[in-house]
Amino acid sequence: MTYIVTDACIACKYTDCVEVCPVDCFYEGENFLVIHPDECIDCGVCEPECPVEAIKPDTEDDPDGKWLELNTRFADIWPNITRIKAAPTDADAKANETGKFDKYFSEKPGEGD
Repeated sequence: MTYIVTDACIACKYTDCVEVCPVDCFYEGENFLVIHPDECIDCGVCEPECPVEAIKPDTEDDPDGKWLELNTRFADIWPNITRIKAAPTDADAKANETGKFDKYFSEKPGEGD
């Protein structure tokens, strides 16, 4: 098992989770974070830090493996992030939206640290 970041993070990108990660396995896209599943040690400390509950075990809420594959692919190309950053100004307004992947997902990398 590993932890993955899911749809709820897209367009919100709260970074509370990255600061508590003991192995720095978060990677930053333009409007989304991912966890590198080969680096995650399954400790779970990031999960309760996410204000939108976007972090889940890969065995939960990912029956077709879409989110595990997405986390794996983009963790290999996006820059590492280890420090908390300000969320987008409209993050709170988009926090409870559903279907954010189709509306907002960007493959562009973020800035990282």
